[in-house]
Amino acid sequence: MKILVMIKQVPDTATQIKIGPDPKAIDTAGITWIVSPYDEYALEEALRIKEKRGQGEVVAVSLGPDRVKEALRSCLAMGADRAIHLNDPAWEQADTLMTARALAAVIKQEAPALALFGRQAIDDDMGAVGAAVAELLGWPCASWIMEESVDEAGKAVRVGRQVEGGLELFDLPLPAVVSAQKGLNEPRYPTLKGIMGAKKKEIKDVKAADLGLTAEAPALSVVKLELLPPRPPGRIIQGEVAEAAKELVRALREDAKAI
Repeated sequence: MKILVMIKQVPDTATQIKIGPDPKAIDTAGITWIVSPYDEYALEEALRIKEKRGQGEVVAVSLGPDRVKEALRSCLAMGADRAIHLNDPAWEQADTLMTARALAAVIKQEAPALALFGRQAIDDDMGAVGAAVAELLGWPCASWIMEESVDEAGKAVRVGRQVEGGLELFDLPLPAVVSAQKGLNEPRYPTLKGIMGAKKKEIKDVKAADLGLTAEAPALSVVKLELLPPRPPGRIIQGEVAEAAKELVRALREDAKAI
């Protein structure tokens, strides 16, 4: 069974984000880049499916500039067999739809049984690419899954999505698109052997023309980025309990507009 895992390279959550000279983009100087955490759950699940079945291939796929190879190399160190890097100036300003079209095209070429995504990237929090890819391919799609099980014949997958009080189960015929949620598994750390072996694994560069695609203007574009205003300092209400409680209620109602 071949499984494609779509990953995105994003700024580390500990990174202090600054707006660049162009107010439409962040300043990338000094940023530490990582694989988006939800994508790590997707990759771990793909590796577990392969290990459980005793055969198969796990391919990591990402769209972005040259630095994305670092993220793909991390996936190879975790255990992916090979990687595909969609790297072309045509995708420099790619929005959700352009990204989905590129990923759908490479999925068509690779013809996997399963395409795994993280539920959303932690930089823009759009969470729309997986569903858009499924729509373009005409494949069934399940999002935010907490468990999965591919049947022995490799013809269908049962997935569970958390709802209030339990799990909602779905049976999807393969091929299908599935997006992973925290709690699906616990991603492994790369071993020293895996890190050394990743250096020898293939990262294939793919251009838009290789997929039969051409440059297009994005339908969605960033107008401006703005930092959130600094949070005002907290306030400690002094005095007797009864009076302090009245003042707390007043502050919540009139100042904070919280009640």
